[in-house]
Amino acid sequence: MDISIHTTVLPHDDPEASLAFYRDVLGFEVRKDVGNGKMRWITVGPAGQPDVSLLLAPPAVDPGITDTERRTIAEMMAKGTYGWILLATEDLDGTFDKVRAQNAEIVQEPTEQPYGIRDCAFRDPAGNQIRIQELR
Repeated sequence: MDISIHTTVLPHDDPEASLAFYRDVLGFEVRKDVGNGKMRWITVGPAGQPDVSLLLAPPAVDPGITDTERRTIAEMMAKGTYGWILLATEDLDGTFDKVRAQNAEIVQEPTEQPYGIRDCAFRDPAGNQIRIQELR
């Protein structure tokens, strides 16, 4: 079998704020921007990795989702427990400083973890937890 990761999804509740964060703060390329208003599906990805994408999508627009489920999703997003992603960089301190300078909500400063990695964590504008690990 030859399978690779192509796209993963994170929710957004403000497409402009999410777009600005992933494009301007993390430096991701915008690949597609479909829809309008809050009903936008935005595909971004790291420069130099055209086969890897992140789809920023409105989380509760599926007609099969109930109002109760929509409220639960909104509550989980507000707490930062609905969506998360793990990223990696060779320059963790520089990346952390750039993200902090853009006033992202910091969850954890760069820390040496007991399980052998060094990483940091912050939240994007939708509340998704972003963990960045240092490549060694």
